[in-house]
Amino acid sequence: MTRVITVASGKGGVGKTTITANLGVALSTYGEETIVLDADVAMANLELILGMEGKSVTLHDVLSGSASIEDAIYEGPGGVKVVPAGISLEGLRKIKMDRLESALEILVENADILLIDAPAGLEKDALAAIAAAQEMILVTTPEVPSISDALKTKIIANKLGVDIIGVVINREQHDKTFLTITEIETILEVPVIAVIPDDPEVSRAAAFGEPLIIKNPKSPTSNAIMQLGADLIGEEYQPIEPDKKGVIAKLVEGLLGRR
Repeated sequence: MTRVITVASGKGGVGKTTITANLGVALSTYGEETIVLDADVAMANLELILGMEGKSVTLHDVLSGSASIEDAIYEGPGGVKVVPAGISLEGLRKIKMDRLESALEILVENADILLIDAPAGLEKDALAAIAAAQEMILVTTPEVPSISDALKTKIIANKLGVDIIGVVINREQHDKTFLTITEIETILEVPVIAVIPDDPEVSRAAAFGEPLIIKNPKSPTSNAIMQLGADLIGEEYQPIEPDKKGVIAKLVEGLLGRR
């Protein structure tokens, strides 16, 4: 049976889409037939992170009734299938969210796991993305405003009967001003299933339009996301350790002004 998992956050800017994109690639590398759907029809970013912008048919076209969902599925990095939302303002005016349900029915038939990147907040399109799933992953940073918004999203998900798998804490910096894992679990009453460190490699990968776990599989964030993917499907994962000699050599070269 296909698992439909929405990745949501109460607050924008917490790195939800980056995690969704890389998690989709990770699950695909484990052999799961995975489709990632960008349901953020107003502020689409998934296609940029995956280097798949400018596709001719997108979710905008499907929800406006001018294309079928099958035509909006593309092969992405690492073998993951991707349905981009599109960034057309004209398309945005024509969409009808009630067409999403029939599109999802077709996607479910073609995947082991369907990951839905939900819009941030609790507007109509975000609620539709949450309600469409059986399970949900909450993404938050370890800051009070972000946790507060995540709590609101969790309450709505509970009312909609969506099973919350757990919380992913993103951009952890071991800063004493941030909430701890225990504090976050106490507030949200949901287990923390992954802690993703603050990692400059994320921005570098985004600039190249390439998933981090492909561009830099040895980075702390890549290892954390690969571990999250393994945990979701009951697989074993052995972290890839960075080449310490390589790191030292780069440091020396930097100090000596070499390139």
